[in-house]
Amino acid sequence: MGKRKKMKRSRGGMQAVTLCISTTLVLVLLGLMVFFMLTARNLSAYVKENLTVTVMLGDSVSVNQARMLCRNLYHRPYSHDIDYISKEQAKREQCAAMGSDPSEFLGFNPFTATLEVRMKADYANRDSLRWIAKELRKHPGVTDVAYQEDLMDSVNDNLGKVSIVLLVLAVLLTCVSFSLISNTVRLSVYSRRFLIHTMKLVGASWGFIRRPFLRRALWLGLSAALLACAALGGGFFMLLNYEPGIMTIVTWQELAVTAGSVFVFGVVITTLCSYFSVNKFLRMTAGELYNI
Repeated sequence: MGKRKKMKRSRGGMQAVTLCISTTLVLVLLGLMVFFMLTARNLSAYVKENLTVTVMLGDSVSVNQARMLCRNLYHRPYSHDIDYISKEQAKREQCAAMGSDPSEFLGFNPFTATLEVRMKADYANRDSLRWIAKELRKHPGVTDVAYQEDLMDSVNDNLGKVSIVLLVLAVLLTCVSFSLISNTVRLSVYSRRFLIHTMKLVGASWGFIRRPFLRRALWLGLSAALLACAALGGGFFMLLNYEPGIMTIVTWQELAVTAGSVFVFGVVITTLCSYFSVNKFLRMTAGELYNI
C-alpha cells in the first residue's frame, strides 16, 4: 500500500514537472514574440527619427542667426533633434573623408552651413515631409531643403511589411500555444477523471471539484511564467553584453511589458484550459469515462 502511494506521488510529481517544463517552453516563445513586436515598433521609430532633412543656409547667415533658427525649429512639432554644421566643420569633415582640401585650389570654402533636422517618427513620411520642406524654405537665409524621399518610402514600406508578418506570427503562435497548453493540461486532468466522477457521486458541487484543479493550474502558470521570465531575462542580458547599444531601442518599459505578458499568458491560459477540461469530464457519465 505504501509503495503504491509512493508510486502515485512520484508519478504525479513527474507529471507536474513535465507540464511545467512544456508550459515554460511555450511561454518563452510567446514572450519572444511579444518582445520582438515591441522592439520592432521601437526600431521603426528609431530608424525614422534618424532619417534627416538637410536645411542648407546661405553665406549671409551668421552663426547667431543659424542658432536662432535652430531654436525656433526645435519648438516645431515635427522636430526631434537638430544639429548645426558650420562651413568650417563641413570642410573639416569633407577633407577627412576625401583626403584633400578643395579650398586650396579653389581659393574659397565651397561648403555651406547646414542644419540636420531629424524628424519625429510620426512625421517621417512623404506627405508630411512635403509641407515641412515648404515651410522650411520660407525661412530667410534658407537656400534649399534636401531629404531622401525614396529612402523614407522604402523604410516605411519595409517596416510596414515586417509589422504585418510579426502580427500574423503572433496570432498563429498564440493559437498554437493555447492548443499545446490545453492538450497538456487536459492530459493532466484526464488522469484524474475517475476521481472527479467519484467526488460527483458523493454529492460534491462542480465548483468544489473544480477548485483544487484551478488552484493547481494557477500555481503551474505562475511557476512556468517565472521560469520563462528567467530564461528570457538571461537571454536578454547575454544580448546586452554582446551589443550594449541595444538599449537605444529596448527600454525597461518593453521588458516590463514582456514579463507582464508572460505572466498573464501563463496564468490565463493554464487556468482556462483547466476550467474547460474539468467541465468536460464533469459532464460525462461513468460509461463515457470508460470509453474515452
